Amino acid sequence: MPSSNVVFRFLAEPTDVNFGGKVHGGVVMKWIDQAGYACAAGWSGHYCVTVSVAGVKFRRPILVGQIVEVEAKIAHTGKTSMQIFIQVRCGDPKTQNMVETNHCVISFVAMDETGYPVNVPEYVAVSSEEKQLENYAIKMKEIAIETETLLHKCEPE
Repeated sequence: MPSSNVVFRFLAEPTDVNFGGKVHGGVVMKWIDQAGYACAAGWSGHYCVTVSVAGVKFRRPILVGQIVEVEAKIAHTGKTSMQIFIQVRCGDPKTQNMVETNHCVISFVAMDETGYPVNVPEYVAVSSEEKQLENYAIKMKEIAIETETLLHKCEPE
């Protein structure tokens, strides 16, 4: 059975900061994409591509020297797609007390060697927490589709 989650842990480095001295949001997005990819590829057994990121909200900054944990969990699967819930936490490495900095749902599609989508194993939520995450992921997927449809309606002809 493929693994349904991945956890990355590392220290925030001075090269990760923005002009305000906090870890740059773009760096956090890179970490999210990397953990999401590792989770999606591990679940599907295939190379995967990012399709969208939904519901990103930065709640608190990450400081240089803090320990960072990026957890990626399969929340829902379609035929070829996977919605992965990502939670980013940080804290003092001496105490290991972690607080959430942000979370989101990132969608990936599994691809074959020629670049065409391939089927992924079905994910079945069992616990109440897993079912809640799945409902959240489905809602984020629906919002992404609605937003894309709205954007195309606004494009000039």
